[in-house]
Amino acid sequence: MIWSSKEKGVRQVARVLLIEDNNDIQEILYSLLSEEHEVLQAFSGTEGLRLFQQEAIDLVLLDIMLPGKNGDQVLEEIRLQSQVPVIMMTALGDKHLISQYLLAGANDYIVKPFNLDEVAARVTVQLRNNNTPAQEPPSSKKLTFKNLVLNPETFELESGEQTLRLGKKEFQIFETLLAHPKKIFTKEELYEAVWEEVYLPGDNTLNAQLSNLRKKIAQLDPNEDYIETVWGLGVRLKGDK
Repeated sequence: MIWSSKEKGVRQVARVLLIEDNNDIQEILYSLLSEEHEVLQAFSGTEGLRLFQQEAIDLVLLDIMLPGKNGDQVLEEIRLQSQVPVIMMTALGDKHLISQYLLAGANDYIVKPFNLDEVAARVTVQLRNNNTPAQEPPSSKKLTFKNLVLNPETFELESGEQTLRLGKKEFQIFETLLAHPKKIFTKEELYEAVWEEVYLPGDNTLNAQLSNLRKKIAQLDPNEDYIETVWGLGVRLKGDK
């Protein structure tokens, strides 16, 4: 948990990860929970896992039906890494299904449509029962390649005394390439890994973001190549010869 200074003294503020693809529910829960906590929002299972791995999270509110990875998969992967409290959200009041999620590692569940006071109470109870600071995840560490350092906490690219801030998609592209330094990514693979949606042939969005990323890298280290195009195949990090 993080410490926040308030007029009535210093108190702990939990960092809650809200994984829900419905915009209306996101808005309602964000308004409710952000009065007392720091709330991070994810609109797909894949995005939620990425945030969980990058941030120190104290509690997860997890919808079951999600684009990308569904709630079952997200819960399974969270439990491989952490025992942070997870509250499942479902529109299905099936007792057998709810029992399955509890046995799979969920700490609690909320059935939609829900009562906001009940949601707030269940979040408070889980945080009270797990009153230990969240551990910083390994992926929050800086990533180094050649003469560049990528800071996942600030989206900044560093080289010596120089620093440039990357856009979100520029950062995600470079981070994805760094995670697989020898892999050649096709346009489709890289686009779908970063945007988490189906790639449509002819879409120039990825090319534009790659161009911007290359320009920023060149500003920091003009004498070194970092991303190369493998004609007919895709792009990859350019290793040392």
